[in-house]
Amino acid sequence: MTSGTNYEQLFQQAPSSYLITDENWTVTAANTTFLTWTGYGSEDIVGTSLPRLMPIGDRLLHSTHTAPRMQLIGTVSEVSLEIIDVEGQRRAALLTAVRSVRADGGAEIWVIIFSAHERRQYELELVAALRRAEESEARSLRAEAGLQHLALHDSLTGLPNRAGLAAILEKNISETLPDMKVAVLFVDLDHFKSVNDSLGHKAGDELLSIVSRRLTSAVRHTGIVARSAGDEFVVVEHVSALSDATVLAQRLLETLNSSMIIEGLEVICSASIGIALADDRGVDPDVLLRRADIAMYRAKARGRNTWEVHDPAESDPAVNRMRLLGELRHGIEAGQLRVHYQPRINVATGVISGVEALVRWEHPTRGLLQPIDFIDLAEESGLIRDLGARVLDEAIRQGTQWSRLAAVHTPVEIAVNLSARQLIDPQLIGMVEAALARYDFEPNLLTLEITETALMDNPAEAFTVLTALKALGVGLAIDDFGTGYASLTYLKDFPIDELKIDRSFVSGLGSNDGDSAIVASCIQLAHAVGIRAVAEGVETDGQRSTLLSMGCDLAQGYHYSRPLSPEHLTNWITSHTRATPDLN
Repeated sequence: MTSGTNYEQLFQQAPSSYLITDENWTVTAANTTFLTWTGYGSEDIVGTSLPRLMPIGDRLLHSTHTAPRMQLIGTVSEVSLEIIDVEGQRRAALLTAVRSVRADGGAEIWVIIFSAHERRQYELELVAALRRAEESEARSLRAEAGLQHLALHDSLTGLPNRAGLAAILEKNISETLPDMKVAVLFVDLDHFKSVNDSLGHKAGDELLSIVSRRLTSAVRHTGIVARSAGDEFVVVEHVSALSDATVLAQRLLETLNSSMIIEGLEVICSASIGIALADDRGVDPDVLLRRADIAMYRAKARGRNTWEVHDPAESDPAVNRMRLLGELRHGIEAGQLRVHYQPRINVATGVISGVEALVRWEHPTRGLLQPIDFIDLAEESGLIRDLGARVLDEAIRQGTQWSRLAAVHTPVEIAVNLSARQLIDPQLIGMVEAALARYDFEPNLLTLEITETALMDNPAEAFTVLTALKALGVGLAIDDFGTGYASLTYLKDFPIDELKIDRSFVSGLGSNDGDSAIVASCIQLAHAVGIRAVAEGVETDGQRSTLLSMGCDLAQGYHYSRPLSPEHLTNWITSHTRATPDLN
């Protein structure tokens, strides 16, 4: 309970003017705020009738309105009046009063006099605070909408990506009119790899951008164009008959066949198109896409630059995937996995900081397969546990060997990718701990990379797993940042050491203002939460220079080196350790 001394202190130091009067409005006490505001001394006020401090007009208002109202209901609220200060100046004010019963049974009136100027200032501050809150909420909504757009759209072309396409297909199939059908046209560019190999990835990106615009211009306003992956596009359109879809496919080919100028060279683009129709509203969008994909491969087999309609009698690639799954299971057991390593470079010094371990599959008949050819299959089948364990073991074993080389002056840090399935594997922590112990490898030299989307699937569970991994002493990185929908709160709270900026944004440095802004923001964000920023897919010196100016910590990509076998990377490390770092 507040003591008498404290109560008196609160009364005197209150930010507003407080007075106490008897029932006849004779002042019995005035606080310091009122005395300071009016310039009176306490002896001038105490014993004075409050109305005497008002101009004649306000006195009349007091006697005809305020006093009777106080007698009737015991309270008045925000009566506008003026108070004459010690110098005779009138001060606009608002008066609020309430009758109170003392402990001895007598009555007194508590009066609050609020300076109208202070009240107006207070209101303005409230309005400004409300406006700031509204603007902050609007910025948050815009940022959330921007992240949502990034999650559902391709950063290069602005078209819906695979995730966005899935939502579009589901909506179009469910809302198809009775006399219409949904046509899916799977468009795969012919010989796109040759453009990348001969002119570079920048030229390839320019070609993809031109193709996206041409495809969009060739469909009706009801049609949708999406970029599924790489050089694969999907067109979704409502048609009344199969002939409408084939006419559209021919129009798409003619549009793409027009020459385009890229890097000063005339390029003729062609594509193979597969067509599939939704025969009923219950068809699975993935099934529809797979049918169009099968037809597209038939078009390629026929010589490319043509279209094919899905034939229900044609073999389903799911069967081929089952065959490949069996081969992968055997390949893991037979030791057909190979681990290549890509250097990670300190952007400021040009000195190697470590390497990222990247798995390959030495297939007995198809040659060296890239992760894109089998990782998804391993994820879906559960083979990723054995595959991931073998890659981690081999990477740590190789890292131990490199750290002991006389030619290497500092230990080599190893970064290893963890899949979404591995992240929820209850044996993951024990597997990592056992591998470190097996080779007596320093935990701080190992960084485990987890994709942003894997973290967002189950943030709570991911936090628990990452915390346990961090307790082992290993580093943790968010891979492919910007392609998912990570909350900034998660990024701040997760025990993360690195943020790896997705190559799709890095590729636009110097040519795309949006990508440059995203990369700069990611770097600033990483540094704001106290972690390193790592750029993936650096392919040109211009990109390196831009990253340097942005303060990026580490980078990797073909500009520095392709992924190399352990033997070739040993030579690379030796030669680059002796070389003078490029500090430009």
